[in-house]
Amino acid sequence: MAPIRLRHPKGVSTIQVDLDSFTVQDLQQEIFAVSEIPPSLQDLKAGYPPQTLTVIPELPLESLGLKPGDQLIVNSKPGAAPQTAPAPAPARAPSAPSSGNATLGRSSVPRIPPSSGTVSSGPDYVETDNGTLVHRVVPDDNSCLFSSIALVFHQNIGKAQEMRKIIADAIRADIITYSEAILGRPRDDYIATILKPASWGGAIELAIFARYFSTEIASIDVETGRIDQFTPPPEADSGNRCILIYSGIHYDAASLAPTPDAPTEFHQTVFPIISNGDDDPILKAGKDLAAILRAKRAYTNTATFDLKCQQCGQGLKGEKEACAHAMQTGHTQFGEY
Repeated sequence: MAPIRLRHPKGVSTIQVDLDSFTVQDLQQEIFAVSEIPPSLQDLKAGYPPQTLTVIPELPLESLGLKPGDQLIVNSKPGAAPQTAPAPAPARAPSAPSSGNATLGRSSVPRIPPSSGTVSSGPDYVETDNGTLVHRVVPDDNSCLFSSIALVFHQNIGKAQEMRKIIADAIRADIITYSEAILGRPRDDYIATILKPASWGGAIELAIFARYFSTEIASIDVETGRIDQFTPPPEADSGNRCILIYSGIHYDAASLAPTPDAPTEFHQTVFPIISNGDDDPILKAGKDLAAILRAKRAYTNTATFDLKCQQCGQGLKGEKEACAHAMQTGHTQFGEY
């Protein structure tokens, strides 16, 4: 382990990092632990005069060129602030939708809160024949996936850490499905990491949650409108679906309410599956909700930003190409154009 001196808004700290085995994301988690600045909001600088570092979480820590005793400066990105969540409703066990929900209306109308004269601070929503599908924003604290799942199935984002334990237990119990090859790292390392409050979740976790809750999880990508459907095995399928909204680096949930400002205890978060197309009113409303956010450019594209390898000069596009280039060449120094 090597000491790195960290200047942050709360003062000065020394963090210990493994320069050989850490990824950049591991460093970000250590910084988050002392500064309380989520990785997605961290603006990192090093050197003299301080220069902003190009941060690609998947790359090895050596991509930042740090040495023992170096100093890092971290601040929140200009204009960035963590998203705030509506107050969670009291926890309750998920229940099957009433039979009346199967007749949800088939039309939905995107509705952006009016901006004439004033700016609304409320969530975006889409009206359907049977209620309003509301964008349920959860905190931007790297537990967003787990908070969204806790909101959907327990009506309580405070259960996010319990959702992490579901993932850890599932991986621990199935060495065949969740092998080191599938996880991309040693199993014990993956389990330990996913239990950390600052670790992100993704497709592996969504597939596990779909099986655990016997419910399809439809994750709608804001930028592209693509829907990734994670389904439980047929023998455990309840015939229900929930909706998550994915911005590229953040997950939120969506729920159906009688009116846009209805108390959260009146929201429905699990819906009967009618189809996989636009004649399913909730799926259609989810796509329309993503379109509203897309029009506001409320997404982050980590796949298309331009990078340059500082060791050979090759131009690269996005995180995926940078990772592939690093594996092929051993080059780990990248900068944005």
